[in-house]
Amino acid sequence: MYDSDAGGGCPVAGSAAWRSALTVLQEVAPAFIPAGACVCTVVVEYPPGDRGAPPHRHPGPAFGYVLGGEMLFEVEGLPERVVRSGEAFWEPGGDVIHYQDANYRYDIPLRFTLTMLCEPGAPMFAPVSDEELAGRRNRRARRAY
Repeated sequence: MYDSDAGGGCPVAGSAAWRSALTVLQEVAPAFIPAGACVCTVVVEYPPGDRGAPPHRHPGPAFGYVLGGEMLFEVEGLPERVVRSGEAFWEPGGDVIHYQDANYRYDIPLRFTLTMLCEPGAPMFAPVSDEELAGRRNRRARRAY
């Protein structure tokens, strides 16, 4: 419903559209939120077949949504999985290693948004060394291949 007296296209204050406008994509209880956390939201875009970021960590939990394409996603302790366009994902951050965020497809790009709760002064992305990966290999879920 629109109010023609309010400029010909402005929604009426009493409109009920907001009641059905919300869709919950995910609801999680993160293990922790860094003290004094700030929030950073980014859009990540990888070309077809791209391997994505190297193994890394985020200082706090991160919440994402695939805008287009398909992502091969893996965090420490959980098996890798494919997250498709329109699906949400999250990772706990902190000490947990994020192994993969690769473009699963070789014919289309991958585009996703990520909202991170960051510890003030800490980098939002911290690469993990090969030595640490080797020392924690027992924490990685078994791979299908």
